[in-house]
Amino acid sequence: MKFFGQTDIGMQRKENQDRIFVPEKEDAIKLFIVADGMGGANAGGTASKMAIEYVRNSIEDGYEEAKDDREKVESLIRKSIIDANKYVYKKSKENPEYAGMGTTISVALIIKNKVYIGHVGDSRVYRIRKEFIRQLTKDHSYVQALVQNGTITKAEAVNHPQKNVLLKVLGCEPELEPDVLVKGFLKEDVLMICSDGLTNMISVPDIFEEIKDGKNDLKKTCNNLISQSKKNGGYDNISVILVFND
Repeated sequence: MKFFGQTDIGMQRKENQDRIFVPEKEDAIKLFIVADGMGGANAGGTASKMAIEYVRNSIEDGYEEAKDDREKVESLIRKSIIDANKYVYKKSKENPEYAGMGTTISVALIIKNKVYIGHVGDSRVYRIRKEFIRQLTKDHSYVQALVQNGTITKAEAVNHPQKNVLLKVLGCEPELEPDVLVKGFLKEDVLMICSDGLTNMISVPDIFEEIKDGKNDLKKTCNNLISQSKKNGGYDNISVILVFND
């Protein structure tokens, strides 16, 4: 299994409030996380950093006991995000500088031929398999809700003026229920975890073409995706993690 992750400030923002986690060693737990923070001053970056550190530590602590039982792994991921939410929310109430801070989070834990996903917000997890790219997560956004109830189409959602309005964010409310799902991750599959700074700047078909042609050099492919996002405007921070099951 090969993997690489990168985050970039983009072209418009004064700081990077995205955070990512990628294992430092190839024999480590295959845990990958993207968090896109929001909040004044440096509070967004603080929220995304806190959330990733909390979730990472929780999953690593419980991994050995849970790894051979699907329900235990799902429960571990769910609890790690719920507890991280309580932690970030508590910190936001204790420090006036952190008031209102929050973050998206997308967690992917790969065990054998499955990927366990935990998700809050509008960062995304995609799977590329053969000639198809599929978004595995659903955005917790106002626009996604409009798509789901039939008010607007997926095509209309792409440029909707309220596309960045989120309905669920880690750290902004005392209680939170994340999405947790399990999908297959087979040989030759590629997993992409990214912030909306990527998907708002590059179309999904273009992302697919870049990954399909560059899955054997993930670092170059990450660089190309980020460079293209910046070329197209780079209005937000950009984060992308690629995992290739070779």
